[in-house]
Amino acid sequence: MRQASDWCQDSDAAQEPSVSHDQEAMQRDHGRRVAELFESHNRALTRFLTARLKCSQDAKEVAQEAYIRMLQLNAPGGVSYLRAFLFKTAANLAADRLKSSVRRGRLDELEFFTSPDSTSSAESSAAAAQELSALLQAVELLPAKCRYAFLMHRFYGHELAEVAELMGLSERMVRIYVERAMLFCRERLMMTGAR
Repeated sequence: MRQASDWCQDSDAAQEPSVSHDQEAMQRDHGRRVAELFESHNRALTRFLTARLKCSQDAKEVAQEAYIRMLQLNAPGGVSYLRAFLFKTAANLAADRLKSSVRRGRLDELEFFTSPDSTSSAESSAAAAQELSALLQAVELLPAKCRYAFLMHRFYGHELAEVAELMGLSERMVRIYVERAMLFCRERLMMTGAR
């Protein structure tokens, strides 16, 4: 004769597949809803992002990332307005992309030393050698962490993320060190007349 606990175990085992079946059905339904969003709103979303990013290729990449984020939602049923959520997600991703490009642009704007090319005259080569000497002297005056971050990134070509990992710091902090070093070196070059 079976006991009540046996019946409970059997009924739990029987319900388990239906729970995962329900989850699969919900995921399929969510995937279908995201596909419908794509069909209905992708053109508008891409235009919206192109206006923000000023680049259609970047807009397409951000839109794609937004759809991926939508598909990865853990509780898609909790979002009642998927279209609004999609546009908000895309706007946030676009803002992040703009911020990172501004940061990269700031570093690029801080270029201050260019090596002479092989066709330059002896006079410009001498000026470049003087500039390099002044730059190296300025680098020596930097605080140790600032100098290390600057040299690793600007002279040895490591990405900011790599330098951050080497130093055990955040990428943001390394970027600050590099920017400070570049500004300091530029000021020193201008003071010494090497620039």
